Amino acid sequence: MNVRTGERKDLPAVLELIRELAIYENAGHEVETDTEQMEKDCFGESPVFGFFVAEDTSGKIQGTAIYYYRYSTWKGKRLYLEDIVVTEEQRGKGIGKLLFDATILKAKQENCKGMNWQVLDWNEPAIGFYKKYQADFDEEWINCSLSAEQLRDF
Repeated sequence: MNVRTGERKDLPAVLELIRELAIYENAGHEVETDTEQMEKDCFGESPVFGFFVAEDTSGKIQGTAIYYYRYSTWKGKRLYLEDIVVTEEQRGKGIGKLLFDATILKAKQENCKGMNWQVLDWNEPAIGFYKKYQADFDEEWINCSLSAEQLRDF
């Protein structure tokens, strides 16, 4: 398995992985992005995210890690891991670890003051995986959001 920085040509496969994750999280109907939007957002004039891919020896993408930078007023620049996705048939083979390790190295190379991500409270395999890294799990903060519709109606 080879982990490398994602390229434009990888976006269709990455979008399929995103859809697979959404289905796994019982939210398949919530995927609104497309490869055109992802290309603008990753490779356009003002990129807002980056990604890694894990590809097998045949060149087929089996996983991805999608990240962006955020700023903590208390800590400074931090890397936010939006998602790690590994195809269902390849889970449990160490691909997620390769992608997570690559993301940690990226945060170190970019002199980030830390790394953040979220995990669903029912996703025991992911929670167990992150515990192996001695990750801190926050019980205090509540996630908040506004949808595109709420922004439009404001």
